[in-house]
Amino acid sequence: MTDLFNQGSGSADDAREQRTAERRRRARKHAQRRRNIISFVVMVVALALLVGGGWVLVRPLLSSDEQPTAEVTDYPGPGSGEVEVVIEEGSSGSDMATALVEADVVATRTAFISAFNANPDAAGIQPGTHVLMQEMSADDAVALMADGTTLADTRLTIPEQWRASQIYERIAQRLEVDVSEVESAADDVAADYLPDVAGDEMEGWLAASTYNVHPDDTATDVLQAMIDRTVEMLDSLEVPPEQREEVLIKASIVEAEVILDDERANVALVIENRLEGCSGDGRLGMDSTVAYGLGITLGEALTQERLREDTAYNTRLNPGLPPGPINSPSQQSIEAVLEPAEGQLCYFVSDLETGESLFAETLEEHNENRAIINERTSGDG
Repeated sequence: MTDLFNQGSGSADDAREQRTAERRRRARKHAQRRRNIISFVVMVVALALLVGGGWVLVRPLLSSDEQPTAEVTDYPGPGSGEVEVVIEEGSSGSDMATALVEADVVATRTAFISAFNANPDAAGIQPGTHVLMQEMSADDAVALMADGTTLADTRLTIPEQWRASQIYERIAQRLEVDVSEVESAADDVAADYLPDVAGDEMEGWLAASTYNVHPDDTATDVLQAMIDRTVEMLDSLEVPPEQREEVLIKASIVEAEVILDDERANVALVIENRLEGCSGDGRLGMDSTVAYGLGITLGEALTQERLREDTAYNTRLNPGLPPGPINSPSQQSIEAVLEPAEGQLCYFVSDLETGESLFAETLEEHNENRAIINERTSGDG
């Protein structure tokens, strides 16, 4: 009995050992297969990296036909041909860059802006029509524009205190036309372009400033630009449209009467006080308006006979303001009219040699000031 049981137990142990050994063999095969797969994947990845790196190294050696063209950021220059580019008033370097790229003067905005910022003279580039070559280097374009050699426009400067008749003559000279052509254009512009408050009279509305006259500009273009400049100035000072003619009349008188800039507000105050009746008659009594009505300059002698001539601009005879401006006033004179000094000043007399004006509240003080001026003048003689 014992021998039989012992024999059966040995057979079972042998079977278990065989199954365990089989499982171990299968596990070793699975592990080996897994290692083989991982090695294959690593090999493929390495091969791909090797091929990719080789392509990067080989690609530059291929013919130029197979390479993409690099983007042009600046032309080498010097350029060719000719093109006109208009640089507007108040243009920034960025604005100029846009206009030049559109005209194919420079390759990119970036190149021009970089050259503009690097050139200390670039801030002096004048607005107007510039004649340039196409496909210039940005450095050359900036340098030529800055020294003014590319500017095709004629500069037209209108000083403060000039009358319309003087302005017409200056425009005729610049455009090389007869003054009658400018006067005819002025009549048309006055009727069709002036603000209604001006009453078709150009005087006072032709802003004193410097203008760029383009090669194809006409007298009409120039006159309209001057009116536009006046309107822009009045807009910036927030002058109501219905008050603009009156403001220009007063400012033109300030402009004609003042010699020293810091006296503008005082003269503006005298005008306001005289209109309100500080002198008892509501008359301005300004020699500048009398001279304008006579068609003479303020520097010409105003004899007693001339002072008595009854024109619409004789403010010694007629109360209130004259019917229109007497010149093109500066912005400073307009500002003085809008914000005159404070006080009761009613009179003033000017020393034409020193430019100083003596102001007074009463006629008695005014007469004393006149005596002081006369004594200075006679003493110098």
